[in-house]
Amino acid sequence: MRIVVGVAGGIAAYKAVQVVREFVLAGHEVHVVPTASALRFVGLPTWEAISRHDVTDDLFDHVAEVRHVGLGQSADLIVVAPATAHTLAKLAHGLSDDLLGTTILASDAPLVVAPAMHTEMWRNPATQANVATLRERGIHVVGPADGRLTGRDSGPGRMSEPHEIVEAALAAASSPSASGDLAGRRVVITAGGTREPLDPVRFIGNRSTGRQGVELARAAVRRGAEVTLIAANLEVAADGLTVQNVSTTAELQEAALLAAETADLVIMAAAVADYRPAVVADEKIKKDVQGDELALRLVRNPDILHELSIARRSGQVVVGFAAETETDPDAQLALGRAKIARKGCDYLVLNRVGWHEGFASAENAVVVLSASGDIVAEASGSKASVADRILDVLA
Repeated sequence: MRIVVGVAGGIAAYKAVQVVREFVLAGHEVHVVPTASALRFVGLPTWEAISRHDVTDDLFDHVAEVRHVGLGQSADLIVVAPATAHTLAKLAHGLSDDLLGTTILASDAPLVVAPAMHTEMWRNPATQANVATLRERGIHVVGPADGRLTGRDSGPGRMSEPHEIVEAALAAASSPSASGDLAGRRVVITAGGTREPLDPVRFIGNRSTGRQGVELARAAVRRGAEVTLIAANLEVAADGLTVQNVSTTAELQEAALLAAETADLVIMAAAVADYRPAVVADEKIKKDVQGDELALRLVRNPDILHELSIARRSGQVVVGFAAETETDPDAQLALGRAKIARKGCDYLVLNRVGWHEGFASAENAVVVLSASGDIVAEASGSKASVADRILDVLA
């Protein structure tokens, strides 16, 4: 595949070197188009050595070859990483005052952008409006992640890791998502982990980061769906989503049941607490009062997935998630089949979790079961690529 990698002028440009390298090692022909600002972060010799092709940022180089149009016309895929706030604004408004801009405008290939900027810039209404415009045009947006930025800053705006960008880009090049196969559909997705308070300070929770649910929501937006993300204890940039923040299982239950009334597809990806404390203390529990032991009485939480399955309308699809620590694949599959029979949902996404997998991991491996317990799909890799594979089945 002939891939054009555009590199904008941000500190994350150094990570784009690995993006190019992974494409090349996978056997693709890669042409790098840096902006003038990008070359102030990573020099021309690096891009030429990694891509194995001549590199220029000058719109007037190789004029006889009509390079400013030819690159875009011949591309099978275009990836911009990092995509700065400035670059996103130019793309949204169709500006083409450099080689990267003309290359993108002259191409019908899938376009993938990986935003990278400081949190305040990412959250700025202008940036969010530009990203929403790009998504509406079918452009694939990967990230940004929530993490450490330059200096001491931390928050949404960190460029996704190179392997995530590569996997999402290759999936975009081969996925039916560009056809908008969820256009006009209303999708509700829950993500994150619920927290059940013990007192004003402490809670019972789980290790879910909500990343798989967020990637599902973003992938559904790329496919044209109207998406409501019910985020349990997550900070999520809107990115074309309607985000409802909740904390406890009771709050998630209320929000999910209400949103599901008008939804075509409901995906329960959140890790929901099975139990909650029977009594919540009004003040902080003191160890000098409780002594060496603290006994907690827990009561069972409502089964939201089962409620949604019972209440679903004709034509509505309800999907559950099952995270299991069982290491034997056959035994894990048996647990999944028992759960989907018990819950009554249409599909169940089964995945293994543990101390070092599933939760708090950039990658995932899942098996999708139908209501009859048959395996209808398997997927592994980045959570972005897994999200698209799940939606392939549901769409």
